Amino acid sequence: MLLSVADVLAIPVVRAGQPEVVGGGSLDRPVRWVHVSELSDVAKLLVGRELILTTGQALSDGDTATVEYLESLAAAGVSGLVVELGTYVKELPPIVAQTADRLNLPVVALAQVVRFVEVTEAVHRVIVADQYAELEFARTVHETFTALSVRRASLAEIVKTAAGMLDASVVLEDLTHRVLASTARHTATSTLLEHWETTSRLLPDHDANVVPVGPHTQRWGRLILRSSRVPNARARMVLERAAQTLTLHRMVERDRFGLHRQAQTGFIDDMITGRLTDERDAVALAATLGLARRSRYIPLAIDVTAPVESDPVAQQRRTAAILDAAMHGVGLARVTALAAPDHGNRVNMILALSRTGDLDSTLTVVCTGMLGEIRRVSGVERAVVGVGAESDSLLDTARELSQAAHVAEVALALSSSSSTRPYYRSGDVRLRGLLSLIRDEPGVQRFAETELSALLRHDIRQATDLTRTLRQFLDLAGNKTELAKRLNISRPTLYDRLSRIERILDVDLDDGETRTSLHTALLIRDLTVPGDL
Repeated sequence: MLLSVADVLAIPVVRAGQPEVVGGGSLDRPVRWVHVSELSDVAKLLVGRELILTTGQALSDGDTATVEYLESLAAAGVSGLVVELGTYVKELPPIVAQTADRLNLPVVALAQVVRFVEVTEAVHRVIVADQYAELEFARTVHETFTALSVRRASLAEIVKTAAGMLDASVVLEDLTHRVLASTARHTATSTLLEHWETTSRLLPDHDANVVPVGPHTQRWGRLILRSSRVPNARARMVLERAAQTLTLHRMVERDRFGLHRQAQTGFIDDMITGRLTDERDAVALAATLGLARRSRYIPLAIDVTAPVESDPVAQQRRTAAILDAAMHGVGLARVTALAAPDHGNRVNMILALSRTGDLDSTLTVVCTGMLGEIRRVSGVERAVVGVGAESDSLLDTARELSQAAHVAEVALALSSSSSTRPYYRSGDVRLRGLLSLIRDEPGVQRFAETELSALLRHDIRQATDLTRTLRQFLDLAGNKTELAKRLNISRPTLYDRLSRIERILDVDLDDGETRTSLHTALLIRDLTVPGDL
C-alpha cells in the first residue's frame, strides 16, 4: 500500500523542516515516487502521483508564472508540492494558497532546511519495500492457488484458503444467493450468514469486495469478502485468483477408476460428443467391452442422495462404490451394460436387453436389483433410476443418456414420500420436479432473478411482503375476491398492493404470459430457497 502525502510529512526528516500546509486538497493522496526538481516545466517529465520537492525557484518569477507552474503540476497528476523556504522564496505569496485550493493540489512549506536526499531515501526505501512485499504476496497467492488447482481441492478448502490469506470472512454463493461455502473470520458463522440473502442482494456486482465466479459468459456464482479492513488491491487479487481456481474446480474432469472403467467412460463419451459416428464401429467396440450384440439398448441414469463429501478422494471412492453396486445388480439380472461415472453421485449406463420379452418387466427386475445393491453403499440415503427411450441403435441410445439423466435428476427432486418406482420415465415426473431439473443452471437462476429481484429488493428495503401477495395471487389464478378473503384485507387494499407490484416489476398482471413467467420464477425460487414463500 502506497504512502500518502500525510505519511511523508510524518517522516522524522520531514518533520524536522517544520512542514506547514498552505493550501490544496486532501493529504490522503498516494505517493508513488518523490521527485526533486527546480524546473518550471518539470510536469512534462512526470507520469502522476509524484511528490515534488523544490526550493521554490519556479515560484520566484511572479504570479503569472507561479499559477502556470502549479496548473501544470495539477494537470500532470502530482500528489503534492513541498517547498523549502529561504533559497529562492522567503515565504509563499497568497496566490500560491489560492491556486492550490482552486486546483485541489496540496502545497506544503518547510520553514527549516531539509536534506532532500534523506527525504527521497526514506520514502523510496518504504515504497520499494512495500512493492517487494506486494510482489511476494502476489507470488504466494499464485503458488497457493495453483497448488489447490493441481490437487483439485474442494470448494470449501478454496474459500477457506482465501479467507486465511486475507484474514477476513469470505462467502461463495450461487446466482440465487444460496451459500455454497463460507469461512468466518473474527465472527461466528451464524453471524456472518444471518439474513445472508438480504445482505447479498444489496451488494452489486461492481462492489470492490465482490468477484464473479465462472467463465465470462457463464457466470455461476460470486465470491464476497465481508471485511473493510483488508486493502482493496490485495483483496481483489486473492478473490480473483480464488475465483479462477473455483472455475477450474468445476471444469476439470474427474478421475476415473481402473482401465476397464476408463475405457467404458471414454467410449461412452466418444459416442455422446460425436467423435464416434459409425454404428458398426460402435457396436464392435462395445462388444469388446462386454456389451451383448444384437440387443435393444436402453439409456439409464442413476442419481443418488448422499452427504456432500468435501474430500475429492472420498467423493471418488463413493462414486466408484455406487458404480460397482450398479454393475453388480446388472450382473444379478444376467444382462450386460456399459457404465460411466458422471458428476456428483450419478452413474450413466447403456443397458443391453433381449429384443424379445416384455421390456417393462425386464427393466423392473434389473432396476430393482441395482437399487437394492446401491442402497447398501455407505452414505447412500436415496437412489432413483431415470430411463430414456429404447433403440436398436447404440449411437442413438448414447445420445439419449442426457434425457435419462434429466429424468433421474427430476425424480430425485420429488418428495421421498411419493411412491417409489423401480425406474422413472419422463411421463412419471411432475412440473415442480421438472423445474428442479434446471434450477441450478445459471441461465435459469438469472431468469428468476430478472423476474423477481426488483420486488425482493423492495420488500427488503421497505419491510413489506409484496412477494408473498404476488405468490398467493398467482396460486389462486388471479382470483382477487378469494385472495382478499385469504389475506383478510379489503378489495381496495388488495388492488393497491397489486398495483404497487405492477409498478415495481413494470408488468401487467392481467397478461397471461406475464403471470406464467412470474409463477415459474417463484416456483424456481421455492426450489432454491425452500420455505421462503
